Amino acid sequence: MGRKKIPVVTNALIAGLRPQARREFLRRAELVELASGDVLCEVESPLSHVYFPLTGYLSRLVILDGKMPCDMGLIGNEGMLGAILIISVGQTPMRVVVQRAGTALRMTIPAFRRALREVPGLLLIVQRYLYVMIGQLARSSACARFHAIEPRLAGWLLMVQDCADADHFYITQGSLADKLGVRRAGVTVAAGELKRKKLIRYSRGEMVILDRKGLEAAACSCYAALMEQLAHVVP
Repeated sequence: MGRKKIPVVTNALIAGLRPQARREFLRRAELVELASGDVLCEVESPLSHVYFPLTGYLSRLVILDGKMPCDMGLIGNEGMLGAILIISVGQTPMRVVVQRAGTALRMTIPAFRRALREVPGLLLIVQRYLYVMIGQLARSSACARFHAIEPRLAGWLLMVQDCADADHFYITQGSLADKLGVRRAGVTVAAGELKRKKLIRYSRGEMVILDRKGLEAAACSCYAALMEQLAHVVP
């Protein structure tokens, strides 16, 4: 008999493992469905599971007193929720919610800790990913301070397109304003400019990416920097 075929895994971190290590990881993980709006972890609450998204994506939200949650970045099939466990921290400073429904590979915390010890290459990949995420959080703060709304919006739309693996998705102007931490009027102007340049089509919450290359050119440098860093996560 031939060897058992390895299932196709769309998560970049798991796909980056060697075949035998990937089989071992998949043996320990379970496939779960994630519904839009599901809260996977709360601020300063113990993590119960780690998640490796396959489809759909998650949002990391910072909660400040009396303010709307601020989106600090997305987690799609390029990454995972729970990398902080490798520095022996069992909780997260952010709320993480499912922004777009999809599927994920999930492990309990004890199972994941055993996998870090026993699945070759997994610890190194998670360490590199955590480093990139720390850099992304630092850069997002500087981006919000120094970059204009239009290039920030372009970069965020590119990240959503990457995570959703789709040119078309639904999001209101109010939600966009919350994600970027700006006033709705600012998003209206920025989206209008991207529409005028024929980079997007946007009406009544329906967002369509028309020109990916043009949107990349319009985005601030933060998007390209993140993509370059993520490219070096897998050895």
